[in-house]
Amino acid sequence: MELDTDSWSGEGAFTQVLVEALRTIDAVSFVRVEDASSSHADVEYNFISNELFVRFQTREREVRQRRFGMIPVRRQVEEAVMTMNGLERELGELDDVGLPDYADDGMLQYLRTERIVPAYQTRGYKLVELVRIYEVGADRPDEAET
Repeated sequence: MELDTDSWSGEGAFTQVLVEALRTIDAVSFVRVEDASSSHADVEYNFISNELFVRFQTREREVRQRRFGMIPVRRQVEEAVMTMNGLERELGELDDVGLPDYADDGMLQYLRTERIVPAYQTRGYKLVELVRIYEVGADRPDEAET
């Protein structure tokens, strides 16, 4: 798996857990991690927002079509071997990750919160980490046939 972290500051423990989990999935060929512009810090909370862009392994398959409604033709179509729904199932089976808080055909979203109290302080702050996973790359199998 190819990993691109050039646009990521390295903040976010759960983001790191997700990256390590994606490394274990054979169908994932590329992951890019970026800091989202919505990250924000204040006295009582720290909001970290990261985005992961994944590309899946692809395979070629032959599609039969009719050109002009009459002439049968065959062409090769490249399609991803996994979908976002498949990735959701794979990540959901992992104890460290689990099912996303929100999911649709194009995105998975995880939201994790944690109360952090530094040593020798009575008041802590709340750490909120939002991670979104998007698919980039090849056509989905249902889109390739049209």
